[in-house]
Order: sequence, then C-alpha cells, then structure tokens
Amino acid sequence: MEYNSQMEELIIPEYGRNVQRLIFHAKTIEDDRLRQQFVEQIIQLMFQMQPQSRNMEDVRDKLWKHLFRIASYDINVMPPNGIVPTAESARIKPDAVEYPEKEQNYRHYGSSVQKLIRKALEMDPGPKRDALVSVIASYMKLAYRTWNKEHFVSDDVIKADLETMSHGKLVLPAVIDNLMQPTPALRRPKYKPYQGGKSHGSGNGGGKNNKNRQQMRNKRK
Repeated sequence: MEYNSQMEELIIPEYGRNVQRLIFHAKTIEDDRLRQQFVEQIIQLMFQMQPQSRNMEDVRDKLWKHLFRIASYDINVMPPNGIVPTAESARIKPDAVEYPEKEQNYRHYGSSVQKLIRKALEMDPGPKRDALVSVIASYMKLAYRTWNKEHFVSDDVIKADLETMSHGKLVLPAVIDNLMQPTPALRRPKYKPYQGGKSHGSGNGGGKNNKNRQQMRNKRK
C-alpha cells in the first residue's frame, strides 16, 4: 500500500494528485503538437473541477498560470493569450492599497464629519465657513446622540472635539442647541378647520334649526 506521505508533494492541492501527474506526464511528451493538445485537455479538466470560477473573465488565464506553476515553469506549451507565465511574474506583488486615514479616537462621528472638516479647512475664513462649521457641529451632536443614547452630550464636548479634529483651526461661532431646531420654513403649518361648507348654527338653515329646537323645549315645559 502506498501512503500519501510517501508520494510527491502536491504543489496546488485543489486540483488533486491525478491532475499533477497528468501535467508531469505532459512534460515527457516529445511531439510539440501532441503535447499542446494534451495540455489543453488538462486545462479543460481543471476548468470542470472549479465550477464556482466559471463566471470569472480571466479564469482560463488563471488555470494556465496554475498549470505552469505545477510544472515548475518547465513545459514547452503556449497559452491562448500568447503570454508564457514565468516564475518571476508569479512573484510580482500588486501595489499596496492606500487606506484613508481616519481619526481612531472619533469613530463615533463617522468619516463624513472628517470630510466636512477638511472641506471647511480649505475654505477662506468668513460667513460661509462659519455656517459650515455650525452645520458640522450640529451633525456631530446628532451623531453623538445616536451613538450613545444613554449619556448626555454637552456643547463643550462637541466644541472641544471639533477643535481637536481640526487641530485648533475651527472654532464654533454659534450655539449648537439652536442649530438642532427646525427652521420656520420647515415647520408644519397649524391645523385649520374646514370652512368650505355651512356649519351648524350659521346661515338660514342654522337659524331655522335653532328656532325649531326652542319650540320643542317650550312644549316640554
């Protein structure tokens, strides 16, 4: 009995030992045309073994790269795209992704507040900048209340956090509580009763009904 520990090491275990042995056998085929056809059949077998990758656009290129890797890049065949994978190309690492810098101590305000603060710092001092700073402080207080509903947040906390996040360049010029109130243009109009028709007790119909009610009261007396 032959144990797996006694066999050659699997280079890419996902394809199994039989695929690896087929690739090793393809390296021994001397005829170039037969070797190319044999390897293309191996690629088709590898494609059938990974149905979850069929929707990928570059799945065929990935399979060819895996085949060359299993063959230790020592096999004379040509991929359909005309690019022969090499060991050097396999070691190339993609460029590092630059993650946005965020204030670790003020996550509860969200990244939108940080973007607004940077926008305000780019503006020239004046009424427009002061108005934006007021909106930022109002949003910070709303976000703080949403994040921590059990604790009361004071204006001093928001002002201090705003100055810290802006490195002391933004100072709140107004009271935050007033900013939380809706503007008069956004307030709902007061309810007014419907006055389209005649109400009871008005007009000729109303007077006649009142006269009939008075006669009925006199008869009862």
